[in-house]
Amino acid sequence: MVRLPGRSGTRPERRPGGRRPWQASGAAVRARACAERRRAADDAASGGRSGRLRPALRRRTVAGQVFVLQVPIVLLLVLAAAVALVLQVEHDGTQEARRRSLAVAAAFAHSPGVAAAFTAPDPTAELQPRTEAIRTQARVDFVTVLSTSGVRYTHPVPEQIGRQFVGHFEPAVHGRTVVEEVHGALGPLVQAVVPIRAADGTVVGVVAAGVTTARVGGLAERQLPVVLAAAGAGLALATAGTALVGRRLLRQTHGLGPGEMTRMYEHHDAVLHSVREGVIIVGADGGLVLANDEAHRLLGLPEDAEGRRVSDLGLDPEIAGLLVSGRIATDEVHLVGDRLLAVSQRPTDAGGGPSGSVATLRDSTELRALSGRAEQARERLSLLYDAGVAVGTSLDVRRTAQELVRVAVPRFADFATVDLYDAVLRGDDPDQGSVLRRTASAGVRDDAPLYPVGQEIRIAPLSPQADSLRTRRPVLEPRLEAAPGWPALDPERADRVVAYGIHSLITVPVRAGPAVLGLVSFWRAEHPEPFDAEELALAEELVARAAVAVDNARRYTREHGMAVTLQRSLLPRTLPVQNALEIAYRYLPAQAVGGDWFDVLPLPGARVALVVGDVVGHGLHAAATMGRLRTAVHNFSSLDLPPEELLGLLDELVARIDQDEQSGGPRAPAVVGATCLYAVYEPVSRRCALARAGHPPPAVVSPDGEVTFADVPAGPPLGLGGMPYETAELELAEGSRLVLYTDGLVENRRQDIDTGLAELRTLLAAAGPSPEETCRAVLDARQPLRAPDDIALLVARTRALGPGRVAELDVAPEPSAVGEVRARVTRHLVAWGLEELAFTTELILSELVTNAIRYGSPPIRVRVLRDRALICEVSDSSATSPHLRYAASTDEGGRGLFLVAQTAERWGTRYTRSGKVIWAEQPLPLAAELPVP
Repeated sequence: MVRLPGRSGTRPERRPGGRRPWQASGAAVRARACAERRRAADDAASGGRSGRLRPALRRRTVAGQVFVLQVPIVLLLVLAAAVALVLQVEHDGTQEARRRSLAVAAAFAHSPGVAAAFTAPDPTAELQPRTEAIRTQARVDFVTVLSTSGVRYTHPVPEQIGRQFVGHFEPAVHGRTVVEEVHGALGPLVQAVVPIRAADGTVVGVVAAGVTTARVGGLAERQLPVVLAAAGAGLALATAGTALVGRRLLRQTHGLGPGEMTRMYEHHDAVLHSVREGVIIVGADGGLVLANDEAHRLLGLPEDAEGRRVSDLGLDPEIAGLLVSGRIATDEVHLVGDRLLAVSQRPTDAGGGPSGSVATLRDSTELRALSGRAEQARERLSLLYDAGVAVGTSLDVRRTAQELVRVAVPRFADFATVDLYDAVLRGDDPDQGSVLRRTASAGVRDDAPLYPVGQEIRIAPLSPQADSLRTRRPVLEPRLEAAPGWPALDPERADRVVAYGIHSLITVPVRAGPAVLGLVSFWRAEHPEPFDAEELALAEELVARAAVAVDNARRYTREHGMAVTLQRSLLPRTLPVQNALEIAYRYLPAQAVGGDWFDVLPLPGARVALVVGDVVGHGLHAAATMGRLRTAVHNFSSLDLPPEELLGLLDELVARIDQDEQSGGPRAPAVVGATCLYAVYEPVSRRCALARAGHPPPAVVSPDGEVTFADVPAGPPLGLGGMPYETAELELAEGSRLVLYTDGLVENRRQDIDTGLAELRTLLAAAGPSPEETCRAVLDARQPLRAPDDIALLVARTRALGPGRVAELDVAPEPSAVGEVRARVTRHLVAWGLEELAFTTELILSELVTNAIRYGSPPIRVRVLRDRALICEVSDSSATSPHLRYAASTDEGGRGLFLVAQTAERWGTRYTRSGKVIWAEQPLPLAAELPVP
């Protein structure tokens, strides 16, 4: 038995007829005997315990060579460690000196009273004790205070006081700190120069602190002995370890040196190491010198083949001629029996060895079969990988199904179809009793007689598809024409499918948890081989991966539909009828439903409020929050508040919503931000009051087409609090367009808001004069194919309520003025053709003006507006609001507002900066109603 170095197994002896070359030469026996004699002589000459280590460390042995290599390595490591230690200590000392000097100088420069000492009659008397005290405490070599001209006020050596400072102090005079390394009288040192500033920030002096590197050093002297001691211990351990390893190697190699072992195994290395290939050594005379067991098996050699001529072994003439020729060959394939052998051959005398050749034989028959199966497995893994990448790129059910059939054709099947339940396409849970619908189809040709996309698919009870749906398992039909029940529902189409050449089918259910979403069918026509069991497993894995994407798209479709429905239910469906503004709007939801909204709110006095807002985020939570904010704006606007006060109330509401959401747990979503723009337009004065909370500024297009962005103060987004909102007032010419929008129109990931505003300015300048034309022009140019954010656009063209439809009167604060007011208003009503409303108008104005005279403060004014309703307004400078109450039968007063409320359609109070306005509206007679402009 010969044990192979570095291997645990043993090689069995050659069969009895085999002859080994080393047995005939006896080289190993002679080398071993010579080594034993040398070892015995060494032991006798050395004697004792110390003599046992010398053979192990002799340079001719492997252990001795290892020891010779270890010694310089250990010494180099020690030297490197010492040099690194010295360099590190020097670097650390310098850094410590820089930090200490800078810290001392900065601390002294900022000490109380230092700057004031420069104004004293004798700065040295006040500063010298302090510098010496800090120098001693901080362990630095000097702390020197200088004037701005560099004259020393203090120094550890009193003789140096009053002399010029040596160093760069000029940058410190200009307010900069200087840290530098210099060589002074004390040796290498680091000094820091720091400016001393007065209370007004001017530099009145300079302080310099320095410390020598020797003072902060000394670590190397303490650590270097430890490093040297560790190096000596390591060298001793290496010597002892090498000696022990050498003794073990001597016993295992029987005293053979490296050269002797190399010569012993030089002719047998290929045989002993090539266990998976046949190895044949042929001599120069054409005789077989050596053949291993694999060569015997591959060539069918007899037991006594070694020593015989190759030509006499009965081998195939082609392979025998190659072995005898000795020519160089590389992976030449030869047919030997039923095997394909790859033969490589090289001469053995190229490196000075014996004449002859060595050939290796490798059976490539099994390798090629394995290679084919490995290639097939690689292609299938590649198909599954590509399916994982290509299927599910969107959250659309139909597109996901189409991606699946595109991946499968033609790499796996010649035709592929996907049939899903209608409920799945709508995003609902599948109904197993309903029919399927062809959702996607692909094939190597377009004329296959399969059902087209969109066709309802009814499954025959005994068909493979019905079996797959019932068992929830894939079904393989290798011969489609023999499948039972398949052609039952449509025999004519089934015959055309078979006649077309489609001969094999795999149908796989699309499963998502316990639910079956539909079926995927793979058809084969071009390839003559039918589908097999391995391809059935591959189809199941392919559909299982795609089913996850289909189910995700189904769930997204359902949630997206719910969110869109909720969002549209919260947005205005129609705009209220009013005469102050001509309005057009557009709302484009993103793929993920967001929180953008807009609103148009008629206000008393023929005024109109415009609102545009945006809740950060997407999904149901953003839409629901948008609905809450829109409802709040409706409620707050009914109070007729100024824009800044309304935004302030909205800000408090969003903050309360955040607090409520956070109290629901860590996973409860919060309103991370909301913006809003609120504008109120008054058609009589043509003034518009605006306030915004973190929202983009509105655009104003003048009647001549000039575009400007209104300078409205930008308040913080809603919910942040802490800052009040401000209102800006604009006077708009009649026919001006006020453009309100959300940030999705002017900002996205690829474009900043400044660029978007510039493009919007250009589009508005080129748009038509009507709001509808403006909306169309802007969105046709700015609408992306797949909007990442919602877009809300509201365009309002202003109208004016002319003097012919407005009556304004100043009222004297006397009871007798009430009759005059009634008479003058009646004349205006007659001029407007509203004689029918004269009595009720006189009653309303009598009560309102009387209340203003009795309880209000001058000036008192009356304004009557003829709009879509007759509006009567009485204003005074008092902030006291009247309240409606029921008067008792014994009360003398208190019935005025009750009569107003019963007579008018609506009435109320709004506050202004100068007081309040009591208003009342009466519907116009049908004949007198104004048409919408």
